[in-house]
Amino acid sequence: MMGSNLATRGERIRALLEAGLSEPQVEVIDESHLHIGHAGAREGKGHFRAHIVSSSFAGLRPLQRHQLVYRILNEMMQAEIHALNILALTPEEAKASNLQGA
Repeated sequence: MMGSNLATRGERIRALLEAGLSEPQVEVIDESHLHIGHAGAREGKGHFRAHIVSSSFAGLRPLQRHQLVYRILNEMMQAEIHALNILALTPEEAKASNLQGA
């Protein structure tokens, strides 16, 4: 995994998701500043929002999509991420909801 001095947490989240999913479009938003004083923030962990479009989600229920994302980010979930808000869509779903390009 890339060291924290080489990239921001958001950049590392995006890189891991891009490496672990098929044809992904990933947008990661760091919302940690909105949670200053929150338990996770006091521990140094971040709060993030991820909008992900990938054909890897085809045939998966929402819970399964989230579990896939958590598996890909496992090490970061343990040590660096306190909260992750996930929007996980297939390319078809994104197109239908006008979210193409996440």
